[in-house]
Amino acid sequence: MFLGVVSQCSFSMASLGIKPGVPVMLRELQPSSPFFKHGQSLRLTGKLEAYHVENRIAVISDGVVTLKVNTRNLTDLTFCIGSWYQFIGELVIGLDSNDMLLQARVGRIVDGLDLNLYQQSLHLSRNLMGWI
Repeated sequence: MFLGVVSQCSFSMASLGIKPGVPVMLRELQPSSPFFKHGQSLRLTGKLEAYHVENRIAVISDGVVTLKVNTRNLTDLTFCIGSWYQFIGELVIGLDSNDMLLQARVGRIVDGLDLNLYQQSLHLSRNLMGWI
């Protein structure tokens, strides 16, 4: 019988310095957005438009907005052009605000996700949390 010592070694993501990814739609990533900050931890969803194997950069889009995603830390994810992906990571903004990249630490394919329902639930969650 295991009587573990879980309470003695429990920890949280915050204690490790890892912030949770705030769910944001790609089209919301504008310089005027409260989420548009260098180092901001985000959860973004987009359709894979391109994948550059040599530097492991994915390009995702949500309508007309595109974003580069550095996938170097993702080892068990395969990429298929046209599929939908969700990434959690930190936003890196260059000198030009149009030059931004997500440094992904988590990624998954979300082809079965109902994007309209996801966007509605995101909006309702923000209302509930008082973010809007």
